[in-house]
Amino acid sequence: MPPTPPRPAGRAPRRASASQVAGELLLTAGIVLLLFAFYEAFWTNLASGKLQDNAQHSLESTWVNPRTVKTPQLGDVLARMYIPAFGADYQFAIIEGVGEEDLRAGPGRYPDTQLPGRPGNFAVAGHRVGKGAPFNDLGKLNACDAIVVETQTHWLTYRVLPMTTDPQQRAGEASRCMGTRLAPRVAAGDYSGVLGRHITTPNDVSVLNPVPGTARVEVAPGAEALLTLTTCHPQFSNAERMIIHAVMVEAVDKAAGPPAAMKEVS
Repeated sequence: MPPTPPRPAGRAPRRASASQVAGELLLTAGIVLLLFAFYEAFWTNLASGKLQDNAQHSLESTWVNPRTVKTPQLGDVLARMYIPAFGADYQFAIIEGVGEEDLRAGPGRYPDTQLPGRPGNFAVAGHRVGKGAPFNDLGKLNACDAIVVETQTHWLTYRVLPMTTDPQQRAGEASRCMGTRLAPRVAAGDYSGVLGRHITTPNDVSVLNPVPGTARVEVAPGAEALLTLTTCHPQFSNAERMIIHAVMVEAVDKAAGPPAAMKEVS
């Protein structure tokens, strides 16, 4: 019987190629990003949902037992917002302040802007992804879509401004929902340069001015009551900001019941 040949000595382990290393790194990065997306889109929504529920209860309590506070303090809950085009169940309590803690609980008012319904610009920031994502669908809004703000005493109906600067198109869109008094100002007057939706840079603070896009920071006599919504753009990025501008077309006492705009569900 022939002798058993000796077992070959163990081979040195092969070194991973650059492409293999790159593949491993990409796979790891993909898993990390997936986990981050899950955290942002799901887990933070749960935490923010609880904070928003607390804000809603606080708002109702304040309206039942009103306090004599003229200026809201950071963290206070001051109003409730509805966007009927997003469904009958879309509503968020609006918090005073735009700090990280404020925006975890819901959309927040920029403290240096106007209060709801006042002449000038009532501006509100909100997250687009995670933390309740109240402004995730702002890109779906169209000219004349309603944004309704409920205060302790009134229902305020704002309409999204036209998306173009073309005077004829603006006139046509404005005439559908803004009435004979407002339409000329929106089409070719002092609000003709204010777009219903646009993308800008994070440092563009002019969108918060009484007439967005202009340099004047004081509210001029005869100014309209505007609503501005700001959120990050694109999703999962802070590179830019999506801006929505709307103008108030109606303010009715809450005793009269919710406005007709509340039924404009897509």
